[in-house]
Amino acid sequence: MDLSDFAVPLGLVVGAVFVGFLFELVVLRKLREMAASTRFRGDDLIVGAVKGVTTLWFGIAGVYLALVRLPLTPAVAGLLRDLLLASLILSGVIVLARIAARLVGFYTGRIQGMPSSSLLTNLARITVLVLGGLVILQSLGIAIGPLIAALGVGGLAVALAMQETLSNLFSGVMIIASRQLRPGDFVRLDSGEEGYVEDVNWRNTTIRSLPNNMIIVPNARLAQSVVTNYYQPERKMSVVIPVGVSYESDLSHVEEVTIAVANEVMTEIEGGVPEFEPFIRYNNFGSYSIDFSVIMQTREVVEQYRIKHEFIKRLHRRYGEEGIVIPYPIMTNIHVGEGIPTRR
Repeated sequence: MDLSDFAVPLGLVVGAVFVGFLFELVVLRKLREMAASTRFRGDDLIVGAVKGVTTLWFGIAGVYLALVRLPLTPAVAGLLRDLLLASLILSGVIVLARIAARLVGFYTGRIQGMPSSSLLTNLARITVLVLGGLVILQSLGIAIGPLIAALGVGGLAVALAMQETLSNLFSGVMIIASRQLRPGDFVRLDSGEEGYVEDVNWRNTTIRSLPNNMIIVPNARLAQSVVTNYYQPERKMSVVIPVGVSYESDLSHVEEVTIAVANEVMTEIEGGVPEFEPFIRYNNFGSYSIDFSVIMQTREVVEQYRIKHEFIKRLHRRYGEEGIVIPYPIMTNIHVGEGIPTRR
């Protein structure tokens, strides 16, 4: 064999890879544009999954044609054909893994109405890759029965050594399966942390707090925590604001003025619920005021801060116009013993 014997096979390989690159650059781009213009999501999944793999397929075809041209011994030719077959199966498994992961993400997003967690998509991808690996071993003539048995025994030892990791993994699966906490939800933990759920992966749940910091919570700990989900059963929530007026106030007039201001806030401020009718409830004869609560509603948990801000500002101005007094706290000094004052 001299160098001239390799010229044609090498040209076939390079030419096949070049054709594959052009196919992706021209044909696949056109197919992506056509798929994006349709309402069916399956074509987008398939076209996106084969991105980068078609060039490999053309390269495998070029190598196969080159092997036909090369004067190889049967043993070497057979080995190379097995490797090409394994490469072809591996590329197909990669495509199937991408499709499976995207299908899971699309299905969970459609059912839950929220972005899918990476845990489900990664589990789908890993499952397909593991099954594909077994198929590749079988195609190479390697018996997978003893291998599966050995993996079972080894898996038991690994499970004992990785109890905490597996606890987080299964806790994450249970969190997602229960549908009580989903990416995109605004939650508060019993330890005080709150924010938007960004993702649930195999080990932890990431929560983005309002100051835009990431809170990392292990799944096992999250599964054992008391969690308040402000997005379930719906995003609308009540906003309760405590107010106090002096004992000399006309309570009917106070109620009328307060509800009028609350209605203004509900209709004029972003985040308010115009169709909701605010109301107040007197609840306590305080030390220096008659206390009551104003109940309004907001469309989103984070909008409550704007609602409270505008309501307090407008109510203070309106009370001043109507002559309604919000009393100052009263401190009483009681002298005990030899003139030593005690503050109460």
